[in-house]
Amino acid sequence: MLRYLLHRLWQSAVTLLLGSIVVFVGVRALPGDPAVAMAGDGADPATIAAVRAQLGLNDSLPVQYFRFAGHALTGDFGNSVRTGTPVDQMIGATLPVTIQLAVFAMVIAVLAGMSAGVLAAVFRGRWPEWLANGFSLLALSVPTFWLGILAILYLSVQLGWFPASGYVSPFQDPLRGIYYLILPAVILGMTHAAVVQRQTRAAMVGTLTADFVRTARAKGLGRGAVIFRYGLRNSLIVVTTVIGLQLGGLIAGAVVTERIFTLPGIGKLTLDSLLSRDYPVIQAVVLVVTASYIVINLLVDLLYTVIDPRIRVSGRAQ
Repeated sequence: MLRYLLHRLWQSAVTLLLGSIVVFVGVRALPGDPAVAMAGDGADPATIAAVRAQLGLNDSLPVQYFRFAGHALTGDFGNSVRTGTPVDQMIGATLPVTIQLAVFAMVIAVLAGMSAGVLAAVFRGRWPEWLANGFSLLALSVPTFWLGILAILYLSVQLGWFPASGYVSPFQDPLRGIYYLILPAVILGMTHAAVVQRQTRAAMVGTLTADFVRTARAKGLGRGAVIFRYGLRNSLIVVTTVIGLQLGGLIAGAVVTERIFTLPGIGKLTLDSLLSRDYPVIQAVVLVVTASYIVINLLVDLLYTVIDPRIRVSGRAQ
């Protein structure tokens, strides 16, 4: 188990290093000059040159990368070109909003997706499976931005059931905060619920037709125990993998939802930074999202050892 943990930590560290290189090179490949953006379009060449020297853009790329990586290890990502605010403060103010939205959306996706997947697997060839598959097909086909606009138009503007925009921290006012997050979380979680539903159904169908399940039924075990104790539990490895990947995708893909519902999250910060060519913010946000994705996958791998004792004993994934 310890060897497996050390091996996964080493893999995560290497992945994060490679990700930081890709982020650094990719940001510098974007069109535009951050020195011009910081100095202003009407700045004279001397001012632009002074800004380039201040940002260290005259140094070679390897020197710039090692300086960036060294500062990133201490949490120092520099200052925003657009506002002059320290980037770590901007991320610290927006990342919790995105995490709350992603976790809330994933809870909705897991509850809806796993429930529909279990029903589709248990009632194969009957109307519950057709209904669940129709839901997943619809959720995967409809674009998130279009669904969000329709939800705001009908559920917020016409019916007044939910607020059309805005954010209230659940830590300050839990009920009001959840109320403001319900609609964007449902919109963001629908596509991921469809993926969870399909994977849950596929894993459950394979498990429920296995020999050990037939043996359990032959011994007189109840239907509920067979479904949840044997079928669902032995399908959790596949489902957990999907949930981990989807959670990372939720954090990285909240840009559209946060823009539609005017949520002050990291997705909105990323889009605003891209439009203004705020390079320090862009590379810091992408690096933080990459690190969160790696950490989530590491936690999922460690969760395997709780779900499947064989991994805990052998010290490696099966």
